[in-house]
Parts: sequence; structure tokens; C-alpha cells
Amino acid sequence: QVQLVESGGGLVQAGGSLRLSCAASGIFKINVMGWYRQAPGKERELVADMTSGGSANYADSVKGRFTISRDNAKNTVYLQMDILNTEDTAVYYCNAVGVRPDLVRYDYWGQGTQVTVSS
Repeated sequence: QVQLVESGGGLVQAGGSLRLSCAASGIFKINVMGWYRQAPGKERELVADMTSGGSANYADSVKGRFTISRDNAKNTVYLQMDILNTEDTAVYYCNAVGVRPDLVRYDYWGQGTQVTVSS
């Protein structure tokens, strides 16, 4: 059974830091792992993602503040979030994309973890 288990969300003051983790299980050969977020009344948006080869992609709004990293052996992705501001408040979702052995593409999501930044 496929599971993406997120942890590390919470409440932090503006200027502070949080580190999110997402551990995937039951998934074969993940290609891209990443983080998305959805704020109230807004669409879900990409925050950052990383390929299995280590190539990272960031939303412009988080460049220079957030760092994504990945442990392929553990099927785990991390998001270090620094210099947080109130606009970073959202539910953060882990995402895993790849191809199964039968060549069917998969796209799995975690349950989400709340990040709240207070002013």
C-alpha cells in the first residue's frame, strides 16, 4: 500500500524556520518528489521539487529561502523553510511521481501538513 507521511508542520513566527519531511513507502522508483501548498481560497501551487538525479526546481516566491533535499535510499524528501513570512501560511502537500514496472505513470499525494506563520 502506498503511503506518503508528512511531518514537521506547525506554528512559527515570521522570520523563523521549519523543516518538513515526507517519507514514501510502497512506491517503486520515484522520479520526482516535491512539495506543493494550498492557502485558503487559493489554488494548490508548486513550492519545490527534485528529481532522483538531484535537479531542483523552486517557485520564485521561495527561491533563496527554501531548500529541498532528498534521500533516495529512504524515499524521503525534505523542505527546509527559512525566513518564513505570513504569505507562506498554507497546507503543504508532499507529492511523488514516477512510473510503475508495468510502465503506468503514478502521482501520489500526502495528507498535508499545516504551516502557519504569525506576524
